Amino acid sequence: MKAAVIVFPGSNCDRDMADALRKAGADVQMVWHKDAALPSGVDLVAVPGGFSFGDYLRCGAIAANSPVCQALVRHVERGGYALGVCNGFQVLTETGLLPGALMRNAGLKFLCKPVGLRVATADSAFTNTYHAGQTLTVPIAHHDGNYYVDDATLDTLQGEDRVAFTYTDNPNGSRADIAGVLSANRRVLGMMPHPERAIETLQGGTDGQGLFAGLIGRFVAA
Repeated sequence: MKAAVIVFPGSNCDRDMADALRKAGADVQMVWHKDAALPSGVDLVAVPGGFSFGDYLRCGAIAANSPVCQALVRHVERGGYALGVCNGFQVLTETGLLPGALMRNAGLKFLCKPVGLRVATADSAFTNTYHAGQTLTVPIAHHDGNYYVDDATLDTLQGEDRVAFTYTDNPNGSRADIAGVLSANRRVLGMMPHPERAIETLQGGTDGQGLFAGLIGRFVAA
């Protein structure tokens, strides 16, 4: 699988994301935010965590209007895969590739700690190595992770089995405990917790490995 990791001014998880993908077996290239095109033959575009453009205006809003995000939208519209983590999830909602918005944490404080996640669906390339209901421990690090959608959108997400992960003990006030959601074609995942920070025992746990292994395995099988 060929993957591209987007780098914005203020990204701080881009190398972590690239490392996680490479260790799972992907061929990874870093792509600067001013690039107007993605590398040829890219299967997956990863939008990493951090504080793109200093989180000015709204988290992810400036990044979503960068040249590379126009290429990202075209990639997804062609049926390509995309993964957005933390600030990357915020970017994906700002581009309209995923529904909803990430608001200030309910407690109005930056949160940085391991949290419990429940796998809500195993029916995606990102979650297929887990089983529905499985509990994982994955770290969070965000100030604006409070996921909000209106009632109709929430009904759609739940009715179409597009909630990927939920929190076991909601740390930020997210609606319906949602920690990650899938696009309608199930090829785009946005999540606030950091699976790339849970791939080695030195990081405190390896529960994030399954996400990357399953994604790479789906392409190998294809």
